[in-house]
Amino acid sequence: MSKRMVKIFDTTLRDGEQTPGIALAPEQKLEVAKALDDLGVDVIEAGAAITSEGERQAIKMISSANLNAEICSFTRALRADVDAALACDVDSIHLVVPTSDIHLQYKLKKSRAEVKEMALDAVRYAVDHGLIVELSAEDATRSDLAFIKEIFLGGIGEGAQRVCICDTVGVLTPERAHELFAEVVKAVNVPVAAHCHNDFGMATANTVAAVRAGAQEVHVTVNGLGERAGNAALEEVVLALAQFYDVQTKIRLKGLYEISRLVERHTGLPVSPTKAVVGENAFSHEAGIHTAGVLAYPPTYEPIAPKMVGHHRRLVFGKHVGSHAIESELRRMGLEPTKEQVREIFEQVKKLGDRGKLVTDAELRAIVDAVMGRILEEMVKLEELTVLSGNKVTPTASVRLKFEDKQVTESGLGVGPVDAAINAIRKVVEGMSNIRLQEYHVDAISGGTDAVVDVVVKLTDGKRIVTARGTSGDIIMASVQAMLNGVNRLLWDRKIGGA
Repeated sequence: MSKRMVKIFDTTLRDGEQTPGIALAPEQKLEVAKALDDLGVDVIEAGAAITSEGERQAIKMISSANLNAEICSFTRALRADVDAALACDVDSIHLVVPTSDIHLQYKLKKSRAEVKEMALDAVRYAVDHGLIVELSAEDATRSDLAFIKEIFLGGIGEGAQRVCICDTVGVLTPERAHELFAEVVKAVNVPVAAHCHNDFGMATANTVAAVRAGAQEVHVTVNGLGERAGNAALEEVVLALAQFYDVQTKIRLKGLYEISRLVERHTGLPVSPTKAVVGENAFSHEAGIHTAGVLAYPPTYEPIAPKMVGHHRRLVFGKHVGSHAIESELRRMGLEPTKEQVREIFEQVKKLGDRGKLVTDAELRAIVDAVMGRILEEMVKLEELTVLSGNKVTPTASVRLKFEDKQVTESGLGVGPVDAAINAIRKVVEGMSNIRLQEYHVDAISGGTDAVVDVVVKLTDGKRIVTARGTSGDIIMASVQAMLNGVNRLLWDRKIGGA
């Protein structure tokens, strides 16, 4: 394939927000839109203006933010939807028209002729009011191809500047995607876009196949968010196009990991560790043979350098770890271990791993400190914790911590007593050292009502990420212990200039 440019249409703020359980405030939408613009996205679908007053407020804020990207609103084939978009001062609309007989019969209860007339009227109305129109065939991959062409050609005749094939329920395969898009690209004289869903895990492959067949624009979301199994993931599509097919986009690849974390933070939906490109394990290595290879020559087990997408390499320590990885990590920490010390640390890590335990960063550093005679200073210490919870009582926690020579007291509310305690500690920690909680995970590790619980947290200070554990018969204390173990690890490493 010869090198060419493909446009990126990002629908994180519309289709992505339709992920069950996600609702973004206008200010959050604006922050994400600015980040998308900085990333190099061509078109930002800011939402569906007809949805609500809050949605219109968010779209107006984005439209008036003087971004380089084209700002778009989703609309149905209704003049009222177009009017709502016009009131938000958007540049374009993504006008979506159902084309499959399933949708026409069971959703719209209209004939093909009626739907076509609705579509053409809406396109005509929008174009007459100065909007760019991208006309989409919803459920196109279960539609009659002749009817799709009829709708598209009619819409183009009324002034639609782009058309889009939507694989609404993710039933395409790459082979069929190539055939379908090649047919439509040949039939129309405007850019064709691909909007693929991930119900069968094929969204990225189908999107790439569409581009190979001539599609000039792709619809994507950050982290692959979207209805049901999500949409084609921005980070996967742009990287695959660049690496395998020499297709250019305006996307600044080094910003992919950063925007993934921003969207994760605002949506509250954790990115799977094994998520391609931006997951925390995307460039993590544990097995001894892998870490040895990566340390000797990174491409042995990394298809691209982590920094290419703004990510980082991480060596994970568990029962599969090799001594090369441990020695490398110690030297990265600025230490000069003897062979005997490396061997002792290696054996202790293996023993923890064999017990089925994740060896957290804090535990690894504790082993290192003990073997090498380094004394970890407990820089933050719990002095007092009080938790109030009960029927018709908002869970509240009050915490008093000792940080260096200061006593710091803070309180927090939560959906439960654990959440309240974590929020109280987080307030103290963020205030004094800019440390943020990224992940929280809890497991019962013994049975019965007196079960011992194991809490693992992931914390970051913006430069480092550490995992830490807390274990107790009391889930609140286990959670607090995990938080403080991680905080102390970060502060100690910062103080001694380590990793």
